[in-house]
Amino acid sequence: MLDKVQSSEIEALMLAMGERAKQAARKLAVASTDQKNKALNAAADAISASTEVILDANAKDLASVADKGLQPSFIDRLTLTERRIADMAEALRAIAALPDPVGSIIAAWERPNGLKIERVRTPLGVIGVIYESRPNVTADAGALCLKAGNAVILRGGSDSLNSSLAIHRCLLKGLQEAGLPEDAIQLVAVADRSAVGALLSGLNGAVDVIVPRGGKSLVARVQSEARVPVFAHLEGLCHIYVDASADLSMAVNVVVNAKMRRTGICGAAETLLIDRAVALTHLQPILAALAEKGCEIRGSEEVRARVEGLKAATEEDWRTEYLEAIISVKLVDGIDGAIEHINSYSSNHTEAVIAEDPQVVARFFNEIDSAILLHNASTQFADGGEFGMGGEIGIATGKMHARGPVGVEQLTSFKYRVHGTGQTRP
Repeated sequence: MLDKVQSSEIEALMLAMGERAKQAARKLAVASTDQKNKALNAAADAISASTEVILDANAKDLASVADKGLQPSFIDRLTLTERRIADMAEALRAIAALPDPVGSIIAAWERPNGLKIERVRTPLGVIGVIYESRPNVTADAGALCLKAGNAVILRGGSDSLNSSLAIHRCLLKGLQEAGLPEDAIQLVAVADRSAVGALLSGLNGAVDVIVPRGGKSLVARVQSEARVPVFAHLEGLCHIYVDASADLSMAVNVVVNAKMRRTGICGAAETLLIDRAVALTHLQPILAALAEKGCEIRGSEEVRARVEGLKAATEEDWRTEYLEAIISVKLVDGIDGAIEHINSYSSNHTEAVIAEDPQVVARFFNEIDSAILLHNASTQFADGGEFGMGGEIGIATGKMHARGPVGVEQLTSFKYRVHGTGQTRP
């Protein structure tokens, strides 16, 4: 770990990483599918074989934050278990099994003059990934970038540095076994925050795209300081709306899962909206089921008047991504009220509607512009793996290039190949 590097040396260190990544990206761009898959499968085997080493490293990270008073959601994201490490290895194998996007033809057509034109997927080049607390992102991001033919510079949170280093060593073993350059996946082993600033500068043109994965403050800094394009991953202020046409049993099950399956992930529901028309029949059973699972409920004044013992929801609650067992609840005037509230407060990540009325569903899908919209399903499905994409770096909430789960296809650009037979332009 390079924790003794002086700030004055960090810029030179980062510039050197950028140059090496740029050189590695050229080799990856022409690497065969077999080579990339071999590297991914070998890295997965290395992670499985290094389970105890990774757990020991993670224990050091957890010990270092034990007295910092961090939120349980942060600790949950930082914590690795044997099951999570096994899932990490399996995710790499799943990415290896995906079709290689590089070189695939997106579209092809022929012009009247005989020119044959193809739009073909190409790697982006060098990707900088900045993330907090989640050491598994080291494996996911490294693998996805590799499969898409990109070199990557990873800068994880300082609190997870020991875990990330242990995982990174496994990725390097995979690259070595496949005969690919080790500089294809580099990890910034410096805790100093100035390394983030250097990466955001673009490293003299070496970095093509930045992908932030973390809280609002991290994403805000990245968007403010980055001198290269950013795939924005904003907070997951996710809503779930229960319409008057909703099946009550389904609504109870879906809402509880959306909030309580894993409260610390970006796809966890944070605000529950219920159609005022079914307040008498649906409100109490849904809130009782949440409370039974240990969820703290913060209700609007109207909700508190109907259900005793709830905390009051403030204006700030409607804007809060809790990442804990807390949910804010409000009654609304049908689909109109739900759309109005969501469009006012959403982070444009993921929203769900529980309804049997097709007109309600159609309006929800058409009038809400979040990256992911679900009908009669939990917001916790907002995940690249659940979409059949094999994994993701994050959920992009912007509108340019990548949106929703950022998987291997989203980590590519394209170029045009034009085939002629001697044509000249008149």
